[in-house]
Formats: sequence, C-alpha cells, structure tokens
Amino acid sequence: MRQTERVAANLNRALARLLDEDPSVHLLGEDVVDPYGGAFKVTRGLSTRHPGRVLGTPISEGAIAGVGGGLALAGETAIVEMMFSDFVTLAFDQIVNFASKSVTMYGRRVPMRLVVRCPTGGNRQYGPTHSQSLQKHFVGVPGLGLYELSPFHDSHALLHRILASGQPALLFEDKALYAQRTHRDGVVDDLFGFELVGAGDPVARVFVDASEDPDCVVIAPGGVCGRALEAARDLLLEDEIACQVLVPSRLHPFDVEPLLAHLARVRLVCIAEESTAGGTWGAGVAHDLHRRLWGRLRAPVQLLHSADSVIPAAGHLERSVLLQPAGIRLAIKEALHGV
Repeated sequence: MRQTERVAANLNRALARLLDEDPSVHLLGEDVVDPYGGAFKVTRGLSTRHPGRVLGTPISEGAIAGVGGGLALAGETAIVEMMFSDFVTLAFDQIVNFASKSVTMYGRRVPMRLVVRCPTGGNRQYGPTHSQSLQKHFVGVPGLGLYELSPFHDSHALLHRILASGQPALLFEDKALYAQRTHRDGVVDDLFGFELVGAGDPVARVFVDASEDPDCVVIAPGGVCGRALEAARDLLLEDEIACQVLVPSRLHPFDVEPLLAHLARVRLVCIAEESTAGGTWGAGVAHDLHRRLWGRLRAPVQLLHSADSVIPAAGHLERSVLLQPAGIRLAIKEALHGV
C-alpha cells in the first residue's frame, strides 16, 4: 500500500494553493511566518512565497479575528490561525458578535470569507489550557459554519467549500491528526476501505464490507475517527461485532439526511467526540437522528465523549479524561450485549 502525504502537509499544500489562486487571500496569525512557520509547521514556506499576504500578528486573538473579519467585510478573504483553539475564547466576541452577524445585519447578504483555524484537542500532554475541544461552544450561532479536519477529506476541497459558502467558519484541526497519513483512493489499511457519500459536504463512510449491514455505526469527526477505527478493528477481530464509521467534515449545520440510508438497519448508532460532557455537538445530532429514525431504531443513540473535567497534563490522567478507543469499544459491547 503506497504511502500518502501527512495531514499537515496536505493542509499546507491547500493553503499554498489558495494563496496562489486568489490574490485576495490573506493568512494571519502568531508566528505563522518563516522560519518558524507556525507552532505545528502548517504554514511553513507560505510567507516566503507570499510575503505581503502571510503576516505575523501580535499576541491578541481578538485582534487577529477582528482584522480577519474586517478584511472579509471589505471583500477580501482571510484565513486566521489561533495558535491553540483554547485561545479562541478570547476572540469569541469578534466571531459571534461581529463576523457571523455581518453576513445578514446590513440589510442585504454580505459574503464573509473568513476561516478561523483552530488547532484543537488533547492526547499531547499540553494540560488544561492547551488541550480542549471547544466545538460545542459555537454550535448554533446563526451565520457561523463549523468544520473539522479529517484524513479522509482533501484540505483544498474543504477550504474551497467553506469559502464558497460566503459564511465565516471555524475549522477545528485536531493536533494529533497533523502527523497522521491522509487516506486516498478508497483505502484505509489492510482491513478498512472507504467512500465519500452525499453531495456538498460529503461524509466519509469507512467499512470492511460496503455491501453488508453492520451491527453498529459510529459517527466520529476527524479528531476522533482514528480512535473509532481502532475500536472498530478490535470489535471485529476480538468480539465479532461489525462496525462502520462515518466521518463528517461539516459539523454545523449538520445534515443527517444523506446518512439515513446507512443507519436505518443497524442495531446501534453511536456518536463519538472529544468534547467534554454536557451540551455537545453530538447531543444535537442524536436528537435529530431520534426524530428521523423513531420507530426504526433498535436502541437509543449512544453519546460517547470525554469526562466532565479539565484535561490534566500527566499522560495517564489525560487518558482517563479523554475519550479513548477502549472506551468506545466497551460502550458498544455494553450497548449490544450488556457486557
């Protein structure tokens, strides 16, 4: 099986291509310029290639988002980076009270081509203030799109769709994904294949046998999909439970309609996410699925998420808080067999 590029390289190439294609694109953030090239090296080489449009900023997330929103309001395209997604809380006012409302509050629709990139998630031992998954805090904001990077979705195509929507958006990029390989040509590994289903914002459907109905379907965004696949492998080989994994790139608004055909005949539907318990993205999806599939579901939709806790820096404590493959496997076994 041929090796594919890593997720960070795919994203870097996508950003470079956008800058090459469109002179209105600006990329802003702390330490994004060479030779540093960003905390996770995603912007490496871009400022050398486009020195006037890839700019380092002061340490002020509110200012970064505000300048990006101003550029978008003026008809330009802005891609701004929060060094860690935890710090997007400092830009909440600019995103929620300015950028998202600017699409509609001036008496006519105003395209706002703004993407706020958010390196997110734990499992890196970065501690309570550098490890959070804050997607749930932005769900339901009118005029604001939420997306998540995945190894199944090409970054250039994803960014192109986001910008074409004309709405400001947050792109959550799980930090643990950066070093992982992308999946292409319908192949994941020796066991799993995949296909993209649905138009517009396609969902990756990962399977062992595409023609067979699985026992369980796990809906898992990009940052959790690797853990869901690890659990699915163990469930199949050790417990004889067949699982498929659905990986969306768009979190909100989230359209469950294209997924219904893949969920109607399964014994169990699970939603796995890294957000801490309470008011999560998955809770909204579960509600929508219950409404659409009521009478056909064989069991309640299972919500799998991290604990209601801050995220410790010590590795063993961090693992006990964040959702792990073993936790996904155990929850599915208990829901299906009570063991």
